Amino acid sequence: MAKAEHVPQAPEAQNFSQRDFRAAMGQFASGVVVISTGRDAEIHAMTANAFMSGSLAPVLVLVSVAKTARMHGRIVSTRQYGVSVLSQSQQWVSNHFAGKAVPDRVPAFDQLADIPVVHGAMVRLAADLAHEYDCGDHTLFVGEVRALELHHDHQKPLLYYGGSYRNLAPPDWSVESVPEILWQDQGFSY
Repeated sequence: MAKAEHVPQAPEAQNFSQRDFRAAMGQFASGVVVISTGRDAEIHAMTANAFMSGSLAPVLVLVSVAKTARMHGRIVSTRQYGVSVLSQSQQWVSNHFAGKAVPDRVPAFDQLADIPVVHGAMVRLAADLAHEYDCGDHTLFVGEVRALELHHDHQKPLLYYGGSYRNLAPPDWSVESVPEILWQDQGFSY
């Protein structure tokens, strides 16, 4: 095992606003999901990008929900939630559950292990609430996945970056696409 080196302390953090922090976090590209839950045929859903896998054994996922969001109390109450990973063709679904509904279009839901999930989503999973952790003005809800469906069928994921929806670009493997500094730093020359 390598011996840990002393890491100098960072200078005291600069003052920044919540807006600055939000803009900084917007530089992290993410997928877009709909978190859903329901009881007695009443379905509730919200758009989110604060979603991640947590563990393979047991299979866990995590969503972060604002304490002021209506979804917060509904997950606490139902003790379960669904996650639907949206494709590019489902941007309107994302907008719908972000409060920007399109007239005459209503997203459809299916049931997966008795939990509502968005019809046609690339990935759909159903989770039972296993843990909840306070995280400032949010709660981290950790769910144990009890059902999973994968329906990507050549769909591309809906991405969010810098406050806008984005598309995946095909990879550029040309030598010209690699910044010259990377070649020099590695001792390569071209």
